[in-house]
Amino acid sequence: MKEPEFSARGVEINRWLRSLTRAGEVRIEDGRLALLTSYGSEIDSAPVTAVRAGRPWFAGPDEAVATVNGTRYRLTLHKNGRDGGAATSEDSGSSGGSGKSEKSEETGRFLAALKRAAGRR
Repeated sequence: MKEPEFSARGVEINRWLRSLTRAGEVRIEDGRLALLTSYGSEIDSAPVTAVRAGRPWFAGPDEAVATVNGTRYRLTLHKNGRDGGAATSEDSGSSGGSGKSEKSEETGRFLAALKRAAGRR
């Protein structure tokens, strides 16, 4: 079975003010982005070429906004909830003094993986 290009667990997924899951999963696999609940049920999915994502000025360092099938979702990617892709047990070690950069690094990894999967540079 092929590894997903990106997978992050422990992701808080909101449809703006409404929380859909506090421990969901974001997965990019076979050219599709899938938002999953903590139980593995699909919230939404679409081809990566049809997904718009970014980090708006009002979002926190660990947040991204993704538009999937016309619905905007706020994704909060927590560093310690990361699982998949290049994750190892070392990634969830002690949180030194650089918590903010680690959080934004996870969001940056998601956005970079989405662009790579869509063929955009």
